[in-house]
Amino acid sequence: MRLAVLRERREGETRVAATPETVKKLVALGLTVAVEAGAGAGASIGDADYAAAGAEIAPNAQAALTGAGVVFAVQLPESAQLAAIARGALLVCTSGLMANKGGAGSVAQAGIDLAAMELLPRISRAQSMDVLSSQANLAGYRAVIEGAYAFDRGFPMMMTAAGTVPPARVFVLGAGVAGLQAIATARRLGAIVSATDVRPAAKEEIKSLGATFVGVEDTETAGQTGAYAKEMSDEFRRKQAELVAATVAKNDLVICTALVQGGRAPTLVTNAMVAAMKPGSVVVDLAADGGGNCEATHPGEAYTTSNGVKILGYKNWPARIGVAASALYAKNLLTFLTTFWDKDAKTLKLPEDDAIIAGLMVTRGGAVVHPAFAGVQAEAAPAPKAPEPPPAPKPAPAPEPPKAAPPPAPEPAKPAPAPEPPKAAAPPPAAAAPPPPPAPEPPKPAPAPASEPVKGAAPPAPAPKPLEPPKEAAPAPKPGPAQEAAKPAPQGPKPGQGKPGGGPNGNKPKGPKQQGKPQGKPKP
Repeated sequence: MRLAVLRERREGETRVAATPETVKKLVALGLTVAVEAGAGAGASIGDADYAAAGAEIAPNAQAALTGAGVVFAVQLPESAQLAAIARGALLVCTSGLMANKGGAGSVAQAGIDLAAMELLPRISRAQSMDVLSSQANLAGYRAVIEGAYAFDRGFPMMMTAAGTVPPARVFVLGAGVAGLQAIATARRLGAIVSATDVRPAAKEEIKSLGATFVGVEDTETAGQTGAYAKEMSDEFRRKQAELVAATVAKNDLVICTALVQGGRAPTLVTNAMVAAMKPGSVVVDLAADGGGNCEATHPGEAYTTSNGVKILGYKNWPARIGVAASALYAKNLLTFLTTFWDKDAKTLKLPEDDAIIAGLMVTRGGAVVHPAFAGVQAEAAPAPKAPEPPPAPKPAPAPEPPKAAPPPAPEPAKPAPAPEPPKAAAPPPAAAAPPPPPAPEPPKPAPAPASEPVKGAAPPAPAPKPLEPPKEAAPAPKPGPAQEAAKPAPQGPKPGQGKPGGGPNGNKPKGPKQQGKPQGKPKP
């Protein structure tokens, strides 16, 4: 099986998903490892180091991904790289999709099986794979180091012949992995440290590191259990804000670590609190990726406020210590892969009923399978419908206009049936020979009325006269009055019955006038 290691392309990212040390172990498992050229540059790892460890150096992402069944990355690859990943391949990375759940649908449509390492369940068996803990630990350390650099005075108390330098006072908000490391690092540098957290369990951890616990303790905090803090009520936030405001004003360095995965970071330090801080104080905001715990934070920037307080709002803090962060992250991914590696078959086996697999698999088999993204699967369905080209049937109406042209051609044929009525005049005389009662039969054929009267008078005369009706269409009024009077006396109702046969309206006078001529003459 081929495993590809991609070079990170997002701004400020210095980490890499594999190191020469982990590459050696991956090759020992029977994997062919392809590392994109320059992948380790940000972590001070050269291509030659990877080659010496047994990796193949690919000139670009396309070459590295060709035939790869497993892909290692730090962050979710960009669309161009995602498109180059083969369908059915396993992508292992920190996806960040909790803040952009719609992206899970596009990954599923690409047929990529995504293992989001940040969703790893907090169980003892998964601790060695926990990328959040390994990266947060380094971020907490880096926050203190950069805060100390920005601070214009020293951290420890220093006694000299010229006088005594007081120790720096550091206040840490949030005692998670990053917060506890920040406490420990600040203490090592000689600062006086205090910290706060909403979880009761954190109180003892804070004290165990030599810091002072500052916080509101009530029934609501007693209900906080687990590794992560839960959302607190507005009343608790008000109490905490009052306590924090008084504490912030007394400290030189404030480190904010309360980051909510996939959500907006809570505001713990307001502008009013910053305004109350002494000039030269420093605020280090590790939650800048989520908007920041400090209201004055500008995510991705470092600046000084009007009252002289320095705000460090850098994003992606682990990337600011890329060498160590890459080493720990690469080991997390190696542990994950080896845990589910079948040495006999030399392939990965990811059982769906395993707690780790169920916790971190976002997409699998072209579908979104993680419960946190349940709503995304429905949204992914309409996506393919949009690109369907409906304009294809539209060109069909263009040829339709010529089809309309042929109908007028048959229309000239309509005059042809007009001469046909005289031809039909010959057969009806034989049928009309019976006595007057069958007179109702003529209404069926259109020309019947013209032929019947001629037969009753004399067979030779009617033949030429059926041709006369078209000629006498103009002089019809001359014979009309005299003959019309004669017609009702001998045959009043019968000609009425013949008239409807001549057309849809039986009251047309023109038909009977022309036919009445032959009938009137033979009777006298």
